[in-house]
Amino acid sequence: MRGTGGAGAVGTAGATGPGAGVGAGGGAGGGGVNLLALRSHNAALVLDLLRTAGDEGISRLELAERTGLTPQAVSKITARLREDGLAAEAGRRASTGGKPRTVLRLVPEAGHAVGVHLDRDEVRVVLVDLRGAVVGEHRAALDLGAGAEAVLGAVRETVAGVLPAGLGGGSGVGSTGLGAGPGLGSVGLGGASRAGAGGQDGGSRSGSAGSDGDSRPGSARLGGGSRPGPCGFDSDSSPGSAGFADAARPGPARLDPALLGVGVALPGPLDHARGVLHRVTGFPEWDGFPLREALAKRLGVPVAVDKDTNAAALGLAAGGEGGSFAYLHLGTGLGAGLVIGGGVHRGARTGAGEFGHQVIQLDGPPCTCGNRGCVEALCLAAVARGDLDEAARVLGAGAANLVGLLDIDVVLLGGRTVAAAPEAFTAGVGAVLEAHSRRTGQDAVPVRVAPGGDGAVAVGAAQLVLGPVFGRGGA
Repeated sequence: MRGTGGAGAVGTAGATGPGAGVGAGGGAGGGGVNLLALRSHNAALVLDLLRTAGDEGISRLELAERTGLTPQAVSKITARLREDGLAAEAGRRASTGGKPRTVLRLVPEAGHAVGVHLDRDEVRVVLVDLRGAVVGEHRAALDLGAGAEAVLGAVRETVAGVLPAGLGGGSGVGSTGLGAGPGLGSVGLGGASRAGAGGQDGGSRSGSAGSDGDSRPGSARLGGGSRPGPCGFDSDSSPGSAGFADAARPGPARLDPALLGVGVALPGPLDHARGVLHRVTGFPEWDGFPLREALAKRLGVPVAVDKDTNAAALGLAAGGEGGSFAYLHLGTGLGAGLVIGGGVHRGARTGAGEFGHQVIQLDGPPCTCGNRGCVEALCLAAVARGDLDEAARVLGAGAANLVGLLDIDVVLLGGRTVAAAPEAFTAGVGAVLEAHSRRTGQDAVPVRVAPGGDGAVAVGAAQLVLGPVFGRGGA
């Protein structure tokens, strides 16, 4: 599923207003990567193929064949991407009956995103490039119950700690202080600098979306006083599955070496579409808190918010995990991220995946959610007393319910508790699923430890920002 907002993947035809579905030849003029042009669905398709091709690259002919675009359209798109620094030549490849074909590759350092895993007792931050590769990491202790000011301050400091000096221009984002002055993302994030209709400031001239020449909405380089846009959403679109704040949707900006935004993942329940927390399990005082808006003002960049398990599942899907799967995260709590039919399933109210709070023991021990006999309460109690076999058995019982309900392809396990004893949990959960399969007469669903270890959530959070750039719309 693609979220509950109005806009889906970047530039999907009919979803993001004027200019959607046109080639990258349109869009604002000027040097640098223009995110207004990236809303084009066609350009996003090409970018994603460049990303998946890796260092070997891909030829224009292959791009045309795989996208269904004409060779002329592909040539125009790739010429603009090269001009903007997003694509570069990767050599030549022999062809059948003609001159060798030039192959192109994505330039991963052309842009960056930050992923934040806001856990109950720590904050973990990663900096990733356009391919999603981690190029920086920082973590710090944190008490999610310390209050909004303390938590937001800790997130701001930890994000600043992972950014190299100068990323985003040096006048507001980086180790010298986030949001200090007119830095990256200052427009549209509050106060008098908020962008007006069309994502433009009062001095720029509006024209048709994606038009060149004098009618273009003032494109800007990142750095002092620039106006970034959140991964290609146009001014008329609603936040959509990427979950960016309305105020964080100003005009176009170049990518290099831009900080495109910050994705934040934390325990639920929460409203992904609005970026508002509900009664976070164990911390009901966060109910109704507008985390996305508050962090966007603090950090000065676009912010997306989702549950930790959804973010991890999104990262796994972006990394190549196919089919339908459940990612079960066991750390300070227990939850599930569900990928069904290629997209993260968030549900009608973005509340799907509260796996840990299915009751499997009536009148069982109390859970922090207020119920009794939840999988999470039973599982964490077994972990606390050192009985990992019992913890795995309980986790397996919940997983078997999930398999019976959704008929998924694979169960992936993650979180710090699983990372500390992966064999015990894969064996224990696998044994329960084997027994379940014998009763149903079906093949057992395989169980694996998810790649990425206990950093999977933070890496997945960064995909909340990167996904729309490549037309995935946050999956």
